[in-house]
Amino acid sequence: MIQLRPADTNDAEIVERILTLSRKEYLPYAKSPHSPDETRHWVRDTLIPSGNVAIAQLDSEDVAVLATSVTESIGWIDQLYVLPGFTGRGIGTTLLYHAQNVLPRPIQLWTFQQNRRAICFYEHHGFKAIQYTNGENNEEKCPDVLYELC
Repeated sequence: MIQLRPADTNDAEIVERILTLSRKEYLPYAKSPHSPDETRHWVRDTLIPSGNVAIAQLDSEDVAVLATSVTESIGWIDQLYVLPGFTGRGIGTTLLYHAQNVLPRPIQLWTFQQNRRAICFYEHHGFKAIQYTNGENNEEKCPDVLYELC
């Protein structure tokens, strides 16, 4: 059974682990410019204090992370990562539905153009590509795409 719980600062290492392992597995072309320690500090000092981070648990094991925000009346999915080995079990869908329930519309998110798995996932759930970039504005410098759900 999939359960969601809010993250707190004690979860910084768990959230960093999910982000780092997922990115390493699914986004090998988009190397993070940050070390795991830098990511952990960012998670602890910035991401989690935003109050909009949820951890998905499968049978009491922390397996995925969702971070959301709202900017200028637009809901944002800032992070949605599922640990390798746990995809295809409805965890990402559960997190996406949670985001849709807590965020105002439209909901937007960025993903890399090479991330075919994410693109298929979001398009399957009704998101539409509204902007493509060459990646000059993201830290990884990888071409990306902005998706929106109205």
